[in-house]
Amino acid sequence: MWHPYAQPDSSTAVPFVGSPGSVFGWHEKHPLRLSIETALVTAGTIALLGLLNKPSGPDFRWFIIPSLLVSAALVPTWLRKDEFPRMGLDRQHLPLSLETVCHACIYVFPAIFLVLWWMTSMRLPIPLKPVIAAQHNWITWLLYQFLYVAVAEELFFRGYVQANVMRLLRNARWGPSHRHEFIGMLASAGCFALAHFVVRGQTTALVTFAPGLLFAWLFVRTRTLLAPILLHGLANVSYGIMALTLA
Repeated sequence: MWHPYAQPDSSTAVPFVGSPGSVFGWHEKHPLRLSIETALVTAGTIALLGLLNKPSGPDFRWFIIPSLLVSAALVPTWLRKDEFPRMGLDRQHLPLSLETVCHACIYVFPAIFLVLWWMTSMRLPIPLKPVIAAQHNWITWLLYQFLYVAVAEELFFRGYVQANVMRLLRNARWGPSHRHEFIGMLASAGCFALAHFVVRGQTTALVTFAPGLLFAWLFVRTRTLLAPILLHGLANVSYGIMALTLA
């Protein structure tokens, strides 16, 4: 398996967008403003997620929450007139993303199944047990996990939070580049876990730090959002099927 900070081979190298010396294509400007913006947008978005998921929240929150995450990621970037990280659907980036996701699935999913099997055999409760509403069919649930949950969460936590943290550290010239990437991964995964804790109100939701760290690594490895989106969707669906099967 690849080292998180290893540079891709020349045949699969993925260049950054924009000018040299920038992170994911952004120019170095107004670091203090970007720091304040990132902190306020992240904190405000997580707080709103908690409010929307209260029992008294709106019935159509299934649509409002993904819309909130996408807007929180794209609107501030658009107002700054900066470029957002690549999605990675072009021929140059697609092969590396698909290859990386396939390798991650081979290593990760069997391990998840073994952990869930052990927990059920020990009569331990499965954390974050998936819920499929009676009025929803499997196709609707699958589409929702990929098109709403995975896309919206990756745009915000990887495309906005992680990329901004990496950019700020790069602009501050705080250590080597692999340190920027590692801290960005930790920040992204931490915010990801915190958001799940706020939404669910259960300490077990903090286990999402682990998959959040993996999604963050995929973002660093491929320099695009496609890989973390794909694995996020696949992980949600696989985890749901495993949990319901073993329950």
